[in-house]
Amino acid sequence: MQLSDNVVGILTVLLLILLVLPIMIPVTLTLSSKTQHPIEEALLFESSKGETSTSQEKEDQPEVILSEVEEEKPKDIDSLPPSERRKRIAELQTKLVQAAARGGVRIRRKPHRGENFTLMQALVKADFWLIWCSLLLGSGSGLTVIDNLGQMSQAVGFKDVHIFVSLTSIWNFLGRVGGGYFSEIIIREHAYPRHIALVIAQILMAVGHFLFAMAWPRTMYIGTFLVGLGYGAHWAIVPAAVSELFGVKHFGAMYNFLTVANPTGSLIFSGLIASNLYDYEAEKQAQGHQITALTSPRLLHNMGFLADGPLKCEGAVCFFVSSLIMSAFCVVGAGLSLMVVYRTKRVYTQLYRSNRT
Repeated sequence: MQLSDNVVGILTVLLLILLVLPIMIPVTLTLSSKTQHPIEEALLFESSKGETSTSQEKEDQPEVILSEVEEEKPKDIDSLPPSERRKRIAELQTKLVQAAARGGVRIRRKPHRGENFTLMQALVKADFWLIWCSLLLGSGSGLTVIDNLGQMSQAVGFKDVHIFVSLTSIWNFLGRVGGGYFSEIIIREHAYPRHIALVIAQILMAVGHFLFAMAWPRTMYIGTFLVGLGYGAHWAIVPAAVSELFGVKHFGAMYNFLTVANPTGSLIFSGLIASNLYDYEAEKQAQGHQITALTSPRLLHNMGFLADGPLKCEGAVCFFVSSLIMSAFCVVGAGLSLMVVYRTKRVYTQLYRSNRT
């Protein structure tokens, strides 16, 4: 579609209005602030007072952290029936509380999954690193496709590469919305770990990378759809899962540490793998055309092989190996996500058990 200048101007003004619109929220709340009714203020005071006393009672009670029980329990206790295992753990917990009251045991107040962690406490947990590595493999390979989409489409013969960039942005948006929506259904209705949705997204990305490698007719559209969808799903599922498993008190620090996985994955897949393999294939094609250049230099110059600038690679071979590598690593990422699912099933059951009943 060819848009006129007037239409472009109207769309630009609407976009600016949408960007400025969120500022109206704090402005409206500031201007429309009203004094609380005395009865409402009294109710709010009583509610906050009750919450304070309840939290104080909890702090006064001796607390046995799950890690203490895990260290002290016998190795064969996990093989017992569920009822017997709960009974034995309760007895061990009671003994630890009594020992702590006598001063015989110093209980370390370390959080366990589902409570608030600091970043340093999260960094010593295997679950956090499994999530980080899975994000690195999935989002890193997806960002590599986004960065190299122009060269990938040109290599297989597409002249208008802008359409794939636009489509990837759309699929990325839909992946964020869809990934968050379906992962919420999984945990709210089934109390199952959110990472099962990430497993599906990474398998879809693996299929998309495989289609990029094969470069069959029209598979560029399907591959762009699958990779864009899976890449967007990562940034809806992973932050939510981290907040559930490691708390929201220090979520900002943990989220920013997670975002490091994105450029790190892009550096590995794009900077070290895809670009080097592309340059290698481009040099092979250039050497192959040097002989032909002696007989028909004008033809090769018109095709762009002898033009000034960086070497160009044409054909499915340009990204064949790198796409297969990224497809394999997405499968590895799905395996890591499955490990997170297995390790956190009990945590999600405890967190969302009330929603199922």
